[in-house]
Amino acid sequence: MVRLSAMVTKKLSLITATTIVAASMIGVGVFTTSGFALAALGTPGRVLVAWGVGSFIAMCGAISYAALAAKFTESGGEYLFLARAIHPAAGLTAGVVSMLAGFTGPIAAAAIGLEAYASPMLGSPLLGSRMPALPVGCIAVTAILIAAVLHAVKVSAATRMQDAIVGFKLILILGFIGWGFFALSDASTNREIAAETIPFSIPNFASQLVWISFSFAGFNAAIYVAGEVRDPARNVPRALIGGTALVSVIYLLLNTIFVYSAPIEVITAGENISQVAATAAVSIGGTTLENLVRVLIVTALATSISAMVMTGPRVYAKMADDGLMPSFFSSGNRSPVVAIGFQAAMAIVVVLISRLQDLLSYLGLTLSLCSALAIASLFVLRFRGQISRLPGWGIPPAVFIFASVSLGIIAAWNQPIPAIAAVATLTIGGILFWLQRSSGEAERLG
Repeated sequence: MVRLSAMVTKKLSLITATTIVAASMIGVGVFTTSGFALAALGTPGRVLVAWGVGSFIAMCGAISYAALAAKFTESGGEYLFLARAIHPAAGLTAGVVSMLAGFTGPIAAAAIGLEAYASPMLGSPLLGSRMPALPVGCIAVTAILIAAVLHAVKVSAATRMQDAIVGFKLILILGFIGWGFFALSDASTNREIAAETIPFSIPNFASQLVWISFSFAGFNAAIYVAGEVRDPARNVPRALIGGTALVSVIYLLLNTIFVYSAPIEVITAGENISQVAATAAVSIGGTTLENLVRVLIVTALATSISAMVMTGPRVYAKMADDGLMPSFFSSGNRSPVVAIGFQAAMAIVVVLISRLQDLLSYLGLTLSLCSALAIASLFVLRFRGQISRLPGWGIPPAVFIFASVSLGIIAAWNQPIPAIAAVATLTIGGILFWLQRSSGEAERLG
């Protein structure tokens, strides 16, 4: 195992591991998804049920990943789990998914969302002056570059800064939740919800769950830096389960405010549909609260970008150590600077060529299927006798796998293009491994 001196002397605490999970999860999904879900499902109640189901599935996933993290204490995430438990080809497939959908896409989506929420503030009195409009993509690209430079130059300082900002973010979120529920309980607010007009549809509900699942995708974030956490067999599982539970509660509270703060036709109108948090803030507290919420969301998305720029390159470095990626990605005893730069460059390209709604559909489906494959390795390990028991008598991993595959099939029937893209991403790993095997570069792992 390669030891990284910048962070690897087991310097990451349980708190830092948990903040990585929280920062990775609380990103663009929770602040954008519910507007689209409300338009599709028709009632706030259905939207909250979808978030509740998503929370349950995510907790099953976190419990399952905790068992894998206790077995494999190195950094590397799904790549490590599948390469060691099933086959290097499966590991390489997961590594490709991590590169394209696990980190590049989510970083880009978070950056696009950050720009959407930050742009209206450029002309706000909150900043003390009116600034000229910037070119599309400028703010998003800048956010990615700042995160990359911080983690490439001074990892320890970046992690301390991230801990502090995530703590500040959680305080702001709790403050907004308190303000929101106080406003909703005020009888004078008179916010009538539109009558049910859209019939319930299981395929439609499943499609929204795929989007919502993207908001929970970071529940496994601590596994990517497991080798750099103090006492990883104990602290990584605690970070996964504790962070997921905390964020799930926050999600349900936030979305209650989002979907009940204003009439459906207001929440789903125009740009409001992709900025549901700002729409809710205007409704319950006017422009002052709207600007404060925009600051909160920009902060949340910035920490999400930072967390993913930190964790993603560790996967590529581990793959390089195993001979499945070019050797210059290997970090040796340093921070994986080349991998960080490569990650940032790919995310910037996606920012410049993609739309947020398209990204959410593709990412939610691809990441769910990859996580299901990783969790399925638990059953392989149990069959081989490499682990003594399955978590929760095998119920949590079975629930997560069944839900992910079922939702994937239903969503693919409803929206075939994101499904085709997801299958293509999963297939690339197998093709690359075959090419590696043909050239003999992966022979020592075969």
